Amino acid sequence: MTKFRPFSICMVALAIVINIVGANIALWLHLPLYFDSIGTFLTASLCGPVYGMLPNLLSGLILGMTSDIYALYYAPVGILLGLITGLIFEKKPRMNLFLFALLVSLPTSLVSACITAFLFGGLTSSGMTIFVQILAKTPLGLTLSCFIVQGITDYADRLLGLWITQRVTERLPSSFKNRLL
Repeated sequence: MTKFRPFSICMVALAIVINIVGANIALWLHLPLYFDSIGTFLTASLCGPVYGMLPNLLSGLILGMTSDIYALYYAPVGILLGLITGLIFEKKPRMNLFLFALLVSLPTSLVSACITAFLFGGLTSSGMTIFVQILAKTPLGLTLSCFIVQGITDYADRLLGLWITQRVTERLPSSFKNRLL
């Protein structure tokens, strides 16, 4: 069982703020990326999968009640993202970044595409909604169109988020990292 440490709980709080700020920047600028997982990656890499599931869950709840109602429905995606990221960091912390982003993106994109297709008919606050609607008019259909667009944007978003996380964690002093363990 994971022991909850004050320093790690503070890390989760910081991650929530990072996720909210990133998500709002992407939302306001209608970017094709989400920027709502950087804090989750950071927490999952430093504190493990249990803590990794918390930032996206809590930031999704906050965003869902304040600026982006869609974020509330995607909380399960964030939980899965934090869990998978934390597990991978525990087992293989120096994995190839491109492979890591792919391993994290595929399952979360599948869940996210199902939420987008079945709950929202392909319409969300993302800047990529237009591409889903265009592809949905092809023989691909709505769900596969959601998965393709979601997969591309998720991969790019996860790749950037993991790269930022890697750069930040490399620069953290070992004394900081040891307080999180």
